[in-house]
Formats: sequence, structure tokens, C-alpha cells
Amino acid sequence: MCRTSLMRSPFSPLYFLFFLGLLLWVIFSIKLGLITLTFRKLGLDPESALTLLITSLLGSAVNLPLFTLRVSAPQPPVERAGYGLLRRPPVPFTGRTQVAVNVGGCLVPVLFSLYLVKTYGVPPLHILAATAFVTFVSYLMSRPIPGVGIGMPILVAPLSAALAAIFLGEDFRAPLAYISGSLGVLIGADLLRLKDIRRMAAPIASIGGAGTFDGIFITGLVAVLLS
Repeated sequence: MCRTSLMRSPFSPLYFLFFLGLLLWVIFSIKLGLITLTFRKLGLDPESALTLLITSLLGSAVNLPLFTLRVSAPQPPVERAGYGLLRRPPVPFTGRTQVAVNVGGCLVPVLFSLYLVKTYGVPPLHILAATAFVTFVSYLMSRPIPGVGIGMPILVAPLSAALAAIFLGEDFRAPLAYISGSLGVLIGADLLRLKDIRRMAAPIASIGGAGTFDGIFITGLVAVLLS
């Protein structure tokens, strides 16, 4: 799932250990062939797949600021319960929310989706229909978490994208699953939820900010694997 969330410092020891462990897991998984199989469906060789994954991992630590909103909502008691793997440390709230875009969780999946559209020539109507379906489900299943951001169960979007790709994809199931899974979560759980920012009292709202483990990028990959 993609989640509008608190920014995680790339210098945090806990985050560094998580990043290192996840990196080792990615490399190990590629050698086992699991993620390689997924990317093979998208026409990428193992070297290109590894490059894309590493770029997404590194980019998950980078948030590009867009604009700042003044928030009148009071700072709620910060609870770390959520859908992510780690419980993040509190970040001080000063009455303003900085809206940013996450490189690994947003820009990389969007650019790769555009590459797939150009490479496979997926019919625009198929993309619109599948993305609209995932967007609807993502918006319906996501919810604002005061002091944290937007949360959504991790398997909802991949299953929705895989289902849409099976019914609409024909010869384009794999790329359609990735495109609709990535863009659908981005639109439904992030962009359409920007209106909820002012009442969440979160210091930073990062579009795609859940990063690569439970964010838009992995949603697309899981959707491809299931399609």
C-alpha cells in the first residue's frame, strides 16, 4: 500500500538496519528467481530488475518537498500502530504539514509505468478501466490515521490490480497489473486523500512515502506476480 506518512530519517540506525536487511533480502530473492520471475513478465532481465529495485530502495529515503499547509488540527496522541513493518519514532508537529513526493515510492513506479505503456502498447481504455477500479478500491479501503497519515491494508491493491488485469489484460496482463496497481494506489490512497491532510496533524505528508516495502512499487510487483 502507499501511505501518506511521516518522513523517516535515512540516518536512523533502525532504518539503516531495516534498509540493509531489505537490500539483502532483495538480492537473495533475485538469486532464488522469485522477483526475477516477476520482472521477466515485464520484459526485464535480472540486471535491469536489480537496478530498478536498488533505485527504488535508495529513492525511498528521498522526499522532494512540494508545498506546505497550515493545519489547525491539534496534535493528537501519536500511536505507532499501523500497517507498516516498523513502528516509527514520533516527529514534532509545529502546526504545518509539508507535502512531499517520495522518489522510490512514487516517481520510480510512475516512470516505469510510462515505460511499460510505451513498450507494450497497452490499450488506453484498458489502462483507464483497470486504474479506475484500483483507484476506487484504494480510496474506499484507505483511511486517515491522525498524526501519521493515510493507511490501507497491504494486499488490497495488489489483489485488485491482479483481478483487473485478469479480466481486462488479455495479452497485456503483466504490464496492466503493474500500471493499474501503481497508479491506482497513487491516485486513490494518496492524491484523492490530500483533502484529509489538514485534519491529520501530521508534520510531513509524503506521497508514496511508505517506501518500497509496502508502498506503490511493491504493490505493482505483487499484482504482476498474481496476474
